[in-house]
Amino acid sequence: MLSKIPLLNRLDPFLVGILVTVAVAAVLPAGGVVLTGFTWASKIAIGLLFFLYGARLSTREAVDGLKHWRLHATILATTFVIFPLLGLAAKVLVPWLLTDPLYIGVLYLCLLPSTVQSSIALVSVARGNIPGAIVSASASSLLGIFVTPVLVAMTMATQGVTFSASAVLDIVLMLLVPFTVGQVLRRWIGTWMTQHGKALKLVDRGAILLVVYVAFSRGMNEGIWSSLSIARLLVLVLVCIALLSLVLALTWFGSGRLGFSYEDRTAILFCGSTKSLATGLPMATVLFPGQPIGLIVLPLMLFHQIQLLVCAAIAARLAKNAPEPVTASTGTS
Repeated sequence: MLSKIPLLNRLDPFLVGILVTVAVAAVLPAGGVVLTGFTWASKIAIGLLFFLYGARLSTREAVDGLKHWRLHATILATTFVIFPLLGLAAKVLVPWLLTDPLYIGVLYLCLLPSTVQSSIALVSVARGNIPGAIVSASASSLLGIFVTPVLVAMTMATQGVTFSASAVLDIVLMLLVPFTVGQVLRRWIGTWMTQHGKALKLVDRGAILLVVYVAFSRGMNEGIWSSLSIARLLVLVLVCIALLSLVLALTWFGSGRLGFSYEDRTAILFCGSTKSLATGLPMATVLFPGQPIGLIVLPLMLFHQIQLLVCAAIAARLAKNAPEPVTASTGTS
């Protein structure tokens, strides 16, 4: 069943693609006019990516699912309240464990929305509340377009990160407008997109790989990687593992104390603890102009891979002990 979860196989092509893209950027970084061209290409690809997101999301399904407000409120609170508080608390790790750019990256990943496809697949494997996961993950992703920039402005002013009106406009044009157009056109292209889902995933992944190449090319041109030692990288991995472990514990045991059913607890567990690489990378290019973007997105890239591996193992274990029969939850107990 784990083979149904995207990006979880040990030799998954997308993971390999990210590693190869980073390696190519390290050896052959784009610069000058070429980098400018790649940057514009990545912006176009990001717009296409969010157009596809909008076209995939069923508006009727999302509206119908809003009646499970208690479930969705818990997941959104975990994503946009508890996670950011943990990110702020991680400031104590600077400078003895994390450099300032790496801490900004850790805080940034804490401000991002939940991943959509992976969290839904994880809930499916664990035999949890799939409709609830679909609505919550989709709502988190959409709200993140607005909420994440606001949280960045609120939490990073002391870190030298500025937030301007032009950044808001860029986010609206790059993310929200294509998403809205996709929603409008869904009634005409929804069936076609379902039939060509596998091919369109290549577009998703290609857009992300292009953003990764641009970000790491900039890092190489600015010479920022010389400040990142192997020891510091290992510490960053441990910080990501600790952060994920803490949120997993809070969501699972906290939802139990709140009286949620097993099905809802799995939705809270996986939708509340995961972070979106597809949203985080494009948004970082807009929110952090002039910053060491490669180091800032590095925690997100590490966290994303760790969350998939750890959550896949948890989902498989939960599936073995899931109560029978499994029925759709109402979001209340």
